[in-house]
Amino acid sequence: MIIDKIENAYLYSGLSKRLTQGFNYLKNTDLLNSPLGTFEIDGKDVFAIVQEYKTKPQEECIIEAHYKYIDIQFIIQGQESIGVTHLTNQTPYEVNKENDYAFYKTKTALVPLSAGMFAVFYPSDIHQPCIAVGSPEKVKKVVVKVRLD
Repeated sequence: MIIDKIENAYLYSGLSKRLTQGFNYLKNTDLLNSPLGTFEIDGKDVFAIVQEYKTKPQEECIIEAHYKYIDIQFIIQGQESIGVTHLTNQTPYEVNKENDYAFYKTKTALVPLSAGMFAVFYPSDIHQPCIAVGSPEKVKKVVVKVRLD
């Protein structure tokens, strides 16, 4: 996993062509004024999901991992914590490989993210997004889905 500010995205662009496409989208798109929805960047290999929601208490948030895609989760507006842990010997309670997710019940460590910050989650990273920092608040976020090379 990687957690950083968008101005440092250039440090990670060399990791893969598709990650570079995702970071370029984040840096070159007016995300604050972007409508909600799904936007193709490179077909099904790289696409963005712009969303708004109200953060919730940690116990109400799903803990997940993916098989086929890397997530770049970028906070456009607001703040949230994301629970994180590495995938080791945890057993998922629900798996859907076709829709690329597994849900877990496990402990996570909280990492706060505010506007302008991103987190990259690989299939070896379990993550729990949408957690309120203090009281629930509205967040606008984009999740760029990057198919593994």
